[in-house]
Amino acid sequence: MPIAESDVLWVEAPPMSFWESTFLPAIVEGLKITSRHVTDAESVTMQYPEERPVLPLHYRGVHRLNRDERNRVKCVACMMCATACPAHCITIVAQEAPKDDPLWEGRDKFPASFVIDELKCIYCGMCEEACPCDAIELTHIYDLTGLSREEMLFDKEKLLSVYDQTKDSGRDPVRTGRGALSGCSEFTKLPPVAPATPVKEDDRAAKAPSPGVIV
Repeated sequence: MPIAESDVLWVEAPPMSFWESTFLPAIVEGLKITSRHVTDAESVTMQYPEERPVLPLHYRGVHRLNRDERNRVKCVACMMCATACPAHCITIVAQEAPKDDPLWEGRDKFPASFVIDELKCIYCGMCEEACPCDAIELTHIYDLTGLSREEMLFDKEKLLSVYDQTKDSGRDPVRTGRGALSGCSEFTKLPPVAPATPVKEDDRAAKAPSPGVIV
């Protein structure tokens, strides 16, 4: 249904005073805010990249594919990470491991192709949780840039190179704790959590709201 002229409500702009028409009050107010930020010692602005943020232990950044003790890719091409991914950003092409190659002894399959679209990924970590052999992990690398969409497609070689760059960094992902081959990680397990204080039945009854009281 088209909009008629009677449906339009015209609102007149309020008249401006003499001082408002000079815009001096607005300029003074803006300068006050600027000067307050200049003299504020508790500024939250970080001078990046000279200053780097301190990331939490559970930060999820760029993915990596781990290697096993024989320097093989840990992935067994079970497709569980691609199935669990809500963004559908993981594409895997499985290949049977050659029976006559001693390198792949004890392995049925391996990924001939493993691609993650970092632009589609939402970094939820569900691929990491779904992996039964800790082959995929999310690192603390966050400054990920690219000049094209193709550069943001991380294939198997690029994901393995991320592992090679981060395995000795001392900041292995703490969610699995089994990514590094060496014991170099300073975060091998989660910090201990204080046990919960038991609550007696009398205290629980005393804290319970009375019937009919909305809390």
